[in-house]
This record gives sequence, C-alpha cells and structure tokens, in this order.
Amino acid sequence: MSEPQGVRYERAPEGYFERRGLRRYAGVGSLWALGVGAVISGDFFGWNFGIAAGGFGGLLIATVIITLLYVGLCFSVAEMTAALPHTGGAYSFARSSMGPWGAYVTGLAENMEYILTPAVIVVAIGSYLGAVFETPEAWAPAWWLGAYVVFVGLNIVGVEASFRFTVFITLLALAILGVFWIGALAHFDLAHFAFDIAPDAGGSAFLPRGWKGVLAALPFAIWFYLAIEQLPLAAEEAHTPQRDLPRGILLGLATLVLCAFLTLILSTGMAPGAAALGVSEAPLFEGFRTIFGAGLGARLLALVAVAGLVASFHTIIFAYGRQIYSLSRAGYFPRWLSLTHGTRQTPHVALVAGAAIGYVVALTVHGLGSDHPVGAVLLNMAVFGAVISYGLQMASFVLLRRKRPEIERPYRSPLGVPGALVALGISALTLAALFYVDDVYRNVVFGALVWFALGLLWFAGVGRHRLVYSPEEAFALRVSGD
Repeated sequence: MSEPQGVRYERAPEGYFERRGLRRYAGVGSLWALGVGAVISGDFFGWNFGIAAGGFGGLLIATVIITLLYVGLCFSVAEMTAALPHTGGAYSFARSSMGPWGAYVTGLAENMEYILTPAVIVVAIGSYLGAVFETPEAWAPAWWLGAYVVFVGLNIVGVEASFRFTVFITLLALAILGVFWIGALAHFDLAHFAFDIAPDAGGSAFLPRGWKGVLAALPFAIWFYLAIEQLPLAAEEAHTPQRDLPRGILLGLATLVLCAFLTLILSTGMAPGAAALGVSEAPLFEGFRTIFGAGLGARLLALVAVAGLVASFHTIIFAYGRQIYSLSRAGYFPRWLSLTHGTRQTPHVALVAGAAIGYVVALTVHGLGSDHPVGAVLLNMAVFGAVISYGLQMASFVLLRRKRPEIERPYRSPLGVPGALVALGISALTLAALFYVDDVYRNVVFGALVWFALGLLWFAGVGRHRLVYSPEEAFALRVSGD
C-alpha cells in the first residue's frame, strides 16, 4: 500500500495495538440505550433556550426541521457504520471517502462536539443539584468537578459496568419523563401558556421573533437529538456491529422523536409558561413544581430527574473516550492518548484528557461572565462542531455511494443520496444561523473556530507525518487502491 500524497505513515512498534485493545460486549439493547442515553438530557435541559430565541412557534418549526436533519443523518450513518464497522465512526467514513485531510477535519469537528457536550450537561447537573439543595452559585464548579470524577471513573472501570449502567439510567430517565408527561396533562393549556412572550415588531403570538426566531432556535432544537450519531464509536465493542448498530441507531431515533415533541409541547403548555421556561437552567424542575407543588415532593423528583442528565453525561463521556482513542491510535492526535487500561481495556487516558479539557472550557466561560446562561453558551459551541461533522459525514455518504459502490453494505439507507443531501443542507443552514443571530453566541462560536484552527495547524505541522496503519487506515487504503 502506498501513502496518499502529503502524509506519511509509520509502522506501529511491537505491542502497539495490544496496548490499545477494546473488549466486545454490546448487543442491540445496549446500543439502543447508548444512543438514547446520550441524547435524553436534551429533554431535561438545553432545548428550552430555544423558546427565548424563537418563541414556542419558532422552536416548534425548528424542531421539525432538525428532525428531518437527523432522519437523513441516522439512515445514512446506519449504512456507513454497517459497511465500515470501526471505532473511528465519522472519521472512519471520511477517511475512506475524502482521504486523511477530510478524515482529520471531520474527526476534529466531532471531537469538539463530544468534548463540549458533556460540559453543557455538567452545567445542567450543577443547576439541578444547586436548585434541589439550595447551594450558592459559587458552588457550581464543585458540582461539575464531582460529576466528572464519578462518571469518568465509571467509564474507566470497564465496558460491562459502563453499558449496564447506561441501560439502567436510560430506562430510569424515560420513566421520569413518562411521569412528567402524564402529570403535565392535568395542567395543560397550550393557548394560555405557550404564547406569553411579547412579540417583537413584526412578530406574532406564534412567532414572537418572526422567522429570524426560527433560525435562532435551530441550535437549541438540535439538543433534542445531538449525539445519537455516536453509536458507530462502539463498533469494536459490539458483538455483531454490521447488524446491531443500524438497528440500535434507528430504534434510538424513533424513541427520541417521540420524546422531543412530547416534551416541547407539554412543557410549554403549562405553568410557569414559555417566557419563564425559556431562561430556566432547570426546566423540568419548573414543571415538577407546577405538578406537585414547591415542597419536598418536587425536590425529590427534580433530584431523580438528574438521572436524565447523568444518562447523557455518562454515555457521551464514553463517546469522546472512544473518539479520541481512535484518532490517536491512527496518529492524528498524540498517540499516547490511545493507551488502554492494562486489565480494564478502557481508554483511560483519553477519558481523563477529554474531561480535563471540557471542565476547563466550562470554567472559563463561567468565569468570563455573561447575561446568557453558561449552558446556552457552551451549547452553541458544541453545535458548531456537530453541524460541521454532520455535513462532512453526509458528504462522505454521497462520495462512498458514487466512488465506492463495490463496498459491501449489509444495510442500505432507504433515503439514499437525497436523504443525505437534505441533512447536509440543514446542517449548513444551522451553521450559518450560529453566526447570524446573536452577538454573544457569535463571539463564542468564533472562539470555537479558533480552537478548530489550532487543531488544523497541529495536523499540518505534526500529525500528518506520524500516521499509523490502524484498522480505519488499513481499510481506507485497501478500498482506495493505494
């Protein structure tokens, strides 16, 4: 195999891959829980900032648009992950379709998404726990640190413990949402509560911010689904990835679509109303107080509701650990990040490194101060990485269909290239919206852009000269004919 122009491969030293081994464990049920669990926190926190941005109508329309994005994305990813069942996921797809540079840009964007998403969620965990225990705002970073220590530790313990906890906590989170949905019905009055935001000039009760509000709400609507596409990262820990990964991701998507619309409509159609909900850092807690009163019962349920945030926090820690592991194993990131634990066979170095970066970014945003909630600021940074990654994955799908039709595809997307192109177009629209709508969010997205630029400089100067023939690289070189 010859090297693609502009990069250089090094033969891995003896024992290299033995010190970077993973253990197979997951079946369809575990993969479904991994996909749903990664996202379920979006029903507990984050989505509601879209009400402030676009009103109920703006967020509802944005959620329909983003649902179409994820339908196209998930069907396409299901096909690619069955054909290329490697831990690299998005990076692996891009490597086989666009070469090393395309692989790195895609992997770097996904890396930003998966490191910043737990940072968003840990801020929400701190907000819920702070509300329940009435701790001062200054305690928030301590709550964040404690959550990182506990759940990075659980991910290091082993894949069996990690997946068992994922199944348990995901089912518990869905049960909590079920209690909320049923309780909300007795207090539901959409016409009274959902339209209490004063319209801007030219706005209406349904679209108080006009159509600009729909654009502004797109990044927050993504929070209902963000990270469902992480399932390919479990490919080397699934028993039969070609069969189970497509089933897991599509069953997960169906579950999340139902959750998204129930949560959006029922939460907004009850007290305290859309205006208050749009700025809350613990929106489900607001709903529980309406249903059960402001006493001990609501506090206990809000404490239990932290399970939904924990489900996503835990599973996305799993995701960034595998994502950093795969890119560093192939030499795109420093190789020492891909070392796995000698007995647990978990990527402990990558897990700790990702947590450290996420915590520092959250702490920095918190320290800078802003009229906007810390979680909302971090959310926009995470979405910046996500939509770039989505667009490049959809480009990979189209290129693989056209340039590599001979690759065996155990599962084929019924939406084909048109579905991928729709997802690509909506991803581009959301990326543009991040720079168009709000000055504060625009500034932090520019900060994310600087992070991205520094990553590209690393690869141009160092990474591209130190690649390794990992499984993803070997497959890509084989199908490309190099």
